Amino acid sequence: MTERAFGGAFPHQHGDPRPLVERIEAQLRERLEEAVEMAGLKLMVETRQRFGRPAPETSSAADRKEFEQTADALLTHLRQAFWGELTPEQRAGVDAAEAGASGRRERLLAAQIVLARQLPDYWQRFETHAGAFSRSRLEGPTAAKSGWLSRLLKSE
Repeated sequence: MTERAFGGAFPHQHGDPRPLVERIEAQLRERLEEAVEMAGLKLMVETRQRFGRPAPETSSAADRKEFEQTADALLTHLRQAFWGELTPEQRAGVDAAEAGASGRRERLLAAQIVLARQLPDYWQRFETHAGAFSRSRLEGPTAAKSGWLSRLLKSE
């Protein structure tokens, strides 16, 4: 038998001195960062596969920079996509959260945290908007121009 037979449903949180609201906020932020990073990485891999480029490497500074730019572009897209669906009260909440954050990425994440807490179908909308972003990158005019085959064919 273990030492903590009745440690509770979430024993990993019992040593955390933060109030419940702060712990929830931190976990939500981590989940959002993870979802954005996974969607960005998936898009990078699919884009590279589509255009015959090598897979991203964790040791490459250029790949890391591209990854961060992709994640930032996704966050920007999410903000714009959600913005059009919000009521004036919800927009005010997003504005207030962004005003309290420092740095561009922090503001974009703060907006998503507020939306995740307020919208009951946030994660379904997130998937829809992230999917639209990926499709636009894979099928859009900039995607078609970036492949080496399209450049080769245009030069003829």
